[in-house]
Order: sequence, then C-alpha cells, then structure tokens
Amino acid sequence: MRSTPTLPRGSEPLFVLGLTGSIGMGKSTVAGMFRRCGALVHDADAVVHQLYGPGGAAVPRVAALAPDAVVGTGRSARVDRAVLGKVVLNDADALKALEAAVHPLVGRACDWFLRHACSRGVDLVIMDVPLLFETGGEKRVDATCVVSAPAFVQAHRVLARAGMTMEKLDSIRRRQMPDAKKRRLADFVVPTGLSKALTWRRVEALADDLKTRSGHIWPPR
Repeated sequence: MRSTPTLPRGSEPLFVLGLTGSIGMGKSTVAGMFRRCGALVHDADAVVHQLYGPGGAAVPRVAALAPDAVVGTGRSARVDRAVLGKVVLNDADALKALEAAVHPLVGRACDWFLRHACSRGVDLVIMDVPLLFETGGEKRVDATCVVSAPAFVQAHRVLARAGMTMEKLDSIRRRQMPDAKKRRLADFVVPTGLSKALTWRRVEALADDLKTRSGHIWPPR
C-alpha cells in the first residue's frame, strides 16, 4: 500500500484544473500537452483500470453488482470491462449503482495524488475526468476546461476504433452531457478540430496563465 504523502508546513496552494471532454474529443492528447508544459496530470480513467485490474479494490464491489463481469479468482480476479459495459450500456440504474460503488475509491486516489503534488511543490495539476460535470466534479477543482471538436470529427475518430459502432457511440453520447452544454459550463475551452499546432498554442498559453494563479482547493484550509 502506498504511504500517504506528508504536506510540508506552509505548502503553497496548487491550481487544480478539471479537464474533461466527451468521447473522441482529444482529451488524452490535450492532457499530454499539459504534461509537456510541466503540469502533473491525474488520469481518472487510468485509476479505474487499476481498480478493475487483478487484486484491484473495486473488483469485489463489482462482483457484488455484476458477478458475470468478474473473471478469475482470489488475487487474480479482475473486472472484464467489455462484459461490464454491456451490463450498464442501457441500464441507468445499474450504471448508477456501479458509480456509487466505484467513485469513492477513485476519490481516495485523487486525494492521494493532490497530496503528492503539494508535497512536490507543483504549481499546476490537471484532473483528467471524463465525466467531470456529470459527477459534480467541478466543485472539487479551481476551474474547468473542456476539450471540444465538431460532432462529425468526433464521430470520425470514434468509429475508427476497433469494435465501435454508431449504435455504441449514440449510447455513449446519451450518457454524457452534450458537448454544447459542457462548453457553456466550462471556464476554458480547448479546440481540437483543426490542427494540433493550434491546440498546442492554446494549451501552452493556458498553462502559462494558470501557473500564475493561486488555487483554493489544495491544500485544504
């Protein structure tokens, strides 16, 4: 088990930016650009992968909700995300139950990450959260940033993925907040529908700006 980082006395506040965007919008690319700018990035989806992996803390919780989605036994037991996805694909109640079981574990990992960032004296951290607004995550960051592209660009990117169909994409879109609403709610928008050079310039300028700002989320007062 990882030890909890100790916050130095008088730690300077971090600026915590919540980064989000619908499927196929280029959020992972933008997160990588923020890393190039010196920010620490917390990937919520990567945390879920770890929690669902062999010996992951979420495995017994998922087993209680969807036994068929767990393969293996003992410490080798893991969640088959493809099977789990089919369970919750068109079942809103099952999805809510899953989120209620897993989100607290993701929250603990987030807390550890922020303490780690504070202990390192980092100026800017990025919380990469696919369902930021859908889960009320905007209340836990200093500002929000949405990665956005036109719907036809989004569809072209997503449908190029193995096993993806228009039916699956439509189902995912129904579960996610519409891009237009996310853009209205966001403090910042990073476009990815034109060129990577344009996106990079936007990210670089935004990172430089945010590093000069003082956050109020971490460390806790």
